[in-house]
Amino acid sequence: MKTQTQRKGAKDAKTAKGAVLDACCGSRMFWFDRADERALFVDKRREACAADTREGRREIIIDPDLVANFKSLPFPDATFTLVVFDPPHTFAGPNGWTAKKYGTLNGDWREEIRSGFAECFRVLCPLGTLIFKWNEHRVPVSTILALTPEKPLFGQRCGTTAKTHWIVFMKSPLRASAPLRLCVNPRNLRTNKKDIQP
Repeated sequence: MKTQTQRKGAKDAKTAKGAVLDACCGSRMFWFDRADERALFVDKRREACAADTREGRREIIIDPDLVANFKSLPFPDATFTLVVFDPPHTFAGPNGWTAKKYGTLNGDWREEIRSGFAECFRVLCPLGTLIFKWNEHRVPVSTILALTPEKPLFGQRCGTTAKTHWIVFMKSPLRASAPLRLCVNPRNLRTNKKDIQP
């Protein structure tokens, strides 16, 4: 886990300008490099826990750069060029492996996902890319896509039962008649994660 000193300065969103945002990173399981300096990892949890699986007892480490809820991201509009949104997809109890690894849907989960989509698109630059991941374990992907007015470009099913969907969106420009503005400030392309705190 990072120390308080290592997290210093995280509230300055300018350090993330032009970067990639993983809005609910969990244990960063699908990242090739779980310490990729191009990305800012956010989650509402910071914890290390263990759960029993078919392969035995396994540890789960959730250690985001910044603790925040995807329903209320602490960044200005149009901050990131790419956003990854992989929200919880299960209603499992809080003590199981699935819940500890992915988190759970609770209460008004439709409004939770709707708010998450809205926030992810808000902090995404015009013509930026949003990568959305969903597993149809309980809720069909068509039900989830109805929670955002944004239109997806394309997607891909995967997994042993083909229930996991990777879906790509591109944010529309703010005004069709307005000139396009680059989102990236070259001076801020490199983020020093040692300066990040919740």
